[in-house]
Amino acid sequence: MTRRHDPERRRRIIDAAIRVVGRKGIAGLSHRSVAAEADVPLGSTTYHFATLDELLVAALRQAGEGFAKVVAAHPALSDPDADLPGELARVLGAWLAGDRTGVELEYELYLAALRRPALRPVAAEWAQGVGALLADRTDPVTARALVAVLDGICLQVLLTDTPYDEEYAREVLARVVRPGR
Repeated sequence: MTRRHDPERRRRIIDAAIRVVGRKGIAGLSHRSVAAEADVPLGSTTYHFATLDELLVAALRQAGEGFAKVVAAHPALSDPDADLPGELARVLGAWLAGDRTGVELEYELYLAALRRPALRPVAAEWAQGVGALLADRTDPVTARALVAVLDGICLQVLLTDTPYDEEYAREVLARVVRPGR
């Protein structure tokens, strides 16, 4: 029996894991549920990802690219003359106004690092990556503070089911960038 060459199988398995977590949460993730979702043999999931933590690391890395891509693709964030707090508030608003399931999924995977040490380096990569993008406009300490504020605002919106308030976000971010306002 010849093996079918399928270079996209690993990526399909990761995509399937993200969909499973999006529907059922991390508790619903298993090699079997992912294999069924990806329409691949069970052995394929364990071949590419020996443990569920390995699969979650790959899913978190892929899901975490969402906000970093939004930040990186927003040209005004790299413009030294642009209003950084205002631009960040707009970017955050656009991200939260998009596919809410995707945002919730990213945070579920991100927060899973609290209980799963294997995920912590990937969660840290996400924060450091966004911080590095912002450090080009500020200093490293302010960039870290901005990431913390962005995280906090996102969590408040997601957990309290309140609408995103762009003006509030701009004001808080401005206080971090320009203390004493």
